[in-house]
Amino acid sequence: MRRGVRSGNATLVVHLLRSDDPPAPSARVGFVVSKAVGNAVVRNRVKRRLRHLVAERIDRVGPGATMVVRALPPSALAEGPLLARELESAWARAERRAGVGR
Repeated sequence: MRRGVRSGNATLVVHLLRSDDPPAPSARVGFVVSKAVGNAVVRNRVKRRLRHLVAERIDRVGPGATMVVRALPPSALAEGPLLARELESAWARAERRAGVGR
């Protein structure tokens, strides 16, 4: 994403864009897991885990927002709780940078 804010850590990067236009009825969330993460089985496992973690927190994104979660190679080896903490911290930092809650 060329606009918006970006925040990351060792396992993933969160890109967040809040729209100033009239909001769409729902938020959009995408996942980027490159071949550097691993083979197809590993990449799909990482996507499933991230999808599950984001689905539990989707209300925080807000209508009309776009969020992209980019998995880095260490995400393939990260345990579930670690991946959840990393997502939570990167997401919170991106929200602060975007001015959410001000």
